[in-house]
Amino acid sequence: MLLLLPLSLFAGTPVSVQTVRSEMARCKDGAHLDGREGTLKWDYTTGLELKAFLDVYSRYGGDDILAYADEWYSRMIDTDGSIYRYKVSNYSTDHICPGRTLFQLYDLTGKEQYLKAMELLATQIQGMPRTSEGGFWHKKVYPNQMWLDGLYMAQPFYAEYTSRFTAPEKRDAAYRDIMRQFTIVAHHTYDEATGLYRHAFDESCSMPWCVDDKGRAAHAWGRALGWYCMAIVDTLDFIPEGTEGREEVLEIFRGICATLPRYADPKSGMWYQVLDQPGREGNYVEATCSAMFTYAMLKGVRKGYLPKSARSYARKCYRRLLKEFVRYDDAGLLKLDRCCEVAGLGGKQNRMGDYDYYIKERIRSNDPKGIGPLIWAALEMER
Repeated sequence: MLLLLPLSLFAGTPVSVQTVRSEMARCKDGAHLDGREGTLKWDYTTGLELKAFLDVYSRYGGDDILAYADEWYSRMIDTDGSIYRYKVSNYSTDHICPGRTLFQLYDLTGKEQYLKAMELLATQIQGMPRTSEGGFWHKKVYPNQMWLDGLYMAQPFYAEYTSRFTAPEKRDAAYRDIMRQFTIVAHHTYDEATGLYRHAFDESCSMPWCVDDKGRAAHAWGRALGWYCMAIVDTLDFIPEGTEGREEVLEIFRGICATLPRYADPKSGMWYQVLDQPGREGNYVEATCSAMFTYAMLKGVRKGYLPKSARSYARKCYRRLLKEFVRYDDAGLLKLDRCCEVAGLGGKQNRMGDYDYYIKERIRSNDPKGIGPLIWAALEMER
């Protein structure tokens, strides 16, 4: 069923565990994930992957997996809770994302520095600059902009922190605020012509990548929508039923999942780098967005967000994901091929968000933005 080549060092081992073990074999510690070669940086990519590692640990055990994650975070976070080179004043949603792993690490290790770091990140949430409707800017250096990516970066942390540490009388307002983040960005990025959501919007319509009077980016980028879908299924774990906006967010998610099959590659069943341009010359089926969509659908079925009739399709997507992108290297380590490394908008680089920009970004193997969702998809199937 798993359609894997018979070259693994981990024959008979669940795919989620194989993936973690392969990454740990390739990267001697967390500072070597994402090609960092020992350089320390508080970044969402390392945090994302280590969160997936801990989810495997929670399911299957392995003290060395826990130690691997704890070692990186212990180096990044001082005993007073300060985070290496992190500044609240930068107000980057990307810097909140690695804080998600701290909930598990705090529960598992009891280290007070992890609780203090979460409290520090919560102060950033409270001070985030916002659009006129209350949506978080993606970063202070990207004023007036909401990117679909940013929903995953901030909202799952915001929701879990609220559920665990916010005073009960303040929780409902926070939950409503979280749901508004999803509906605001959906309203402004929805593309009526395709049924998809564009990468981002700029409320001021001042960025060069804005292509219309709504301030929208030109395209639906696969991974951006993948981030958004994962953000929904992971954030809703902490949002009580009956919260204002929750049903609207679920309807958005259901609509995306109903639309995605129309944009899948007919041969592989997977999704393209530029999602709204299937089959266009130069476009390619891309691993990270395909893993994200697959995970989100599998979890969506399990949680009852999607109808039971969607289960067969979600499972088929998982098998296709493995067949299309998962291989073993010469050392017998599992690898994930055809991952887009980075694609953003604006900034110092010439990131104009046009078709040529997306398809010319670097492609590599074992990007954390694909490894993490692959692990989560595997864990869903292994249930």
